Amino acid sequence: MPGLPHGKAAGVPCPHLDDTLRCRLFGQPARPSVCGSLQPSHEMCGPDRQHAVRWLTELEAATRCD
Repeated sequence: MPGLPHGKAAGVPCPHLDDTLRCRLFGQPARPSVCGSLQPSHEMCGPDRQHAVRWLTELEAATRCD
């Protein structure tokens, strides 16, 4: 399964995640550069997964191209 040439909709999980939510493309050339450029931080990750998902949802909404 290659990268996402047309991106993905905000709020839609990446199709490259496995059942444990780990990237199946990690370390492979097909991994989109945007994934590697998004560096985790305490601000983004927060205390739990819910915080991180909310932060990423807001980031996607703020950078949407429509």
